[in-house]
Amino acid sequence: MAAAVIDTVASVPVAIVGAGPAGLMLAHLLGRAGVETIVIDTRSRREIETTQRAGILEADTARDLVETGVSDRILREGHEHEGTELRFGGRPHRIHFKELVGESVWLYPQTDVFIDLADARHRDGGTVHFDIQDTEVLGITTDAPRVRYTAPDGTRHEIRARYVVGADGSRSMCRDLVPEDRRVRYGKEYPFAWFGIMAEAPMSAPELVYAHSEHGFALISRRTETVQRMYFQCGSDESVDAWPDDRIWETLQARVAGQDGFRLKEGPILEKTVLRFRSFVQEPMRWGSMALAGDAAHTVPPTGARGLNLALHDVKVLAGVLLRALGSEGEAALDEYQPRALQRVWRAQNFSYWMTQLLHTAPGGTSFDLQRQLGELDNVVGTRAGRTYLAEQYTGWPTRPQN
Repeated sequence: MAAAVIDTVASVPVAIVGAGPAGLMLAHLLGRAGVETIVIDTRSRREIETTQRAGILEADTARDLVETGVSDRILREGHEHEGTELRFGGRPHRIHFKELVGESVWLYPQTDVFIDLADARHRDGGTVHFDIQDTEVLGITTDAPRVRYTAPDGTRHEIRARYVVGADGSRSMCRDLVPEDRRVRYGKEYPFAWFGIMAEAPMSAPELVYAHSEHGFALISRRTETVQRMYFQCGSDESVDAWPDDRIWETLQARVAGQDGFRLKEGPILEKTVLRFRSFVQEPMRWGSMALAGDAAHTVPPTGARGLNLALHDVKVLAGVLLRALGSEGEAALDEYQPRALQRVWRAQNFSYWMTQLLHTAPGGTSFDLQRQLGELDNVVGTRAGRTYLAEQYTGWPTRPQN
């Protein structure tokens, strides 16, 4: 496509490939500082905003959406959770975040975060092109990189920028632009998946419930007051066609059953999905005039609810160093991005892995493995240090200076 006729050329300081929450938040933060951006995405806006995805936002992430002027809708329509419940051995155990670390989390779907950011970009006059094709990123080892794409009407366009940011998700094409012999990819595949449902039913619990049983893991969450989101551990090759509604409810009820008589409130199942997951990190996160952010650079299992929060932390750091790089410090300022971002990435990888192995039943696990897990869970809930560790990790490490 490089030889195709270019119909228009636009110049901006920063071009952003990917209009998910990471790309749009970066554009928003830079726009507040007076830096113009152009954001592009192969998906349509409707496709992104109708892809239902859950979301637990760390305390700082929720504050940033409000305090940077994206939207205060999270305060009106989100659900603040001051704790969470671990169920194991047939009994519930609440981890009280607010009491332990003075923070809470917000249940607010990633879909709504995207809608708020897309609306904010439109409100503020930002340039975002959805539904484009044939993306090319050229010249990233120079100080004049270019991004080319084809618009929905078939016209071909070029963006000339000083810096390019690849925020194009877990199937990123931007991360492949780092030469194979100069990149390192770390990863771990998990031998199980989550079977997820959306059900029309009253909520079963006021906060998230993480359940461990000899039959496997389950997570009880919610979408709205009348629509609930739930997951249970299944095989990585599972098919939704093998799971009629009755079997799903029987499985979920067995995994949360306990001495307290707790039962899920059932209703018609609206959606079924199988969510396969892995741990992944690519280094470097910056190559020449290009930086990677969010899922383009790293993914985590959903157990610890870190993915969206990591992406938004990446761009918070990146916005600051880009402003310095575009100012008097020049490109050297970008050297700070990777070490600051990766410190949080690897801490989150550790926590997500820890939560995953803590709560899931590994294929081929023995009775010893089950009893050892129960001992570890007892250590977590039975000591203040254990409860505090989980609360600190789950609510997020502060990004602002602490007194």
